[in-house]
Amino acid sequence: MSARILIIEDEATIAEMIGYALRADRFEAVWCATGAAGLAELSQAPVDLVILDIGLPDTNGFDLFHQLQATTPAPVIFLTARSAEIDRVAGLELGADDYVTKPFSPRELMARVRSVLRRAKRDPQRESVPESDALPLPFAVDDDKRRIRYFGRPLELTRYEYGLLRVLVRRPGRVFSRDELLGQVWEVPEESYDRTVDAHIKTLRAKLRSVKPELEAIRTHRGLGYALSDDW
Repeated sequence: MSARILIIEDEATIAEMIGYALRADRFEAVWCATGAAGLAELSQAPVDLVILDIGLPDTNGFDLFHQLQATTPAPVIFLTARSAEIDRVAGLELGADDYVTKPFSPRELMARVRSVLRRAKRDPQRESVPESDALPLPFAVDDDKRRIRYFGRPLELTRYEYGLLRVLVRRPGRVFSRDELLGQVWEVPEESYDRTVDAHIKTLRAKLRSVKPELEAIRTHRGLGYALSDDW
């Protein structure tokens, strides 16, 4: 079954272009011109992804995003005419899954749509975690504050360090390939490389060793990837 994607965009020409590109890629596209209409649509049927324009006529896109978070677990791609980096950073820090600035090419948007949908399917944050999958003793993850403690010490982590460690902590002992980590942590994994993962793992290890120098929390499995130690 094709993914159902909700477009919340007040400019008809842009919405029609997005809808055409989505249908060409065999997605089901639903268009709403206002935030209120988008919320009403979500109350009628679930969607797999939301493409949300920040500059809507009836509400601020950032405010609407908070309402969407309380309504649907579907990932959200922000769409805006603003080019300032601060807007992009603000959107991502709120929890948006990606951000596209107008003008954009349909090909670029479709690549991001496919990437976000792939990541959402295997994102542990969107999956229910059985009670038996308890976190290993040294770690405590606070998803609301995006903070991880190690042996009781809060770690000062970058966005990507946090994402990498969160993925590893949820499955101690499980080996994740670099491609898997790119897909789960980076917004556009196609534009990143294996070495990007290696570089962030290196800085992450240094921060963990500053707390417990004698422990190797993250292990390298040559030719395979990385895993969190399960020997505690």
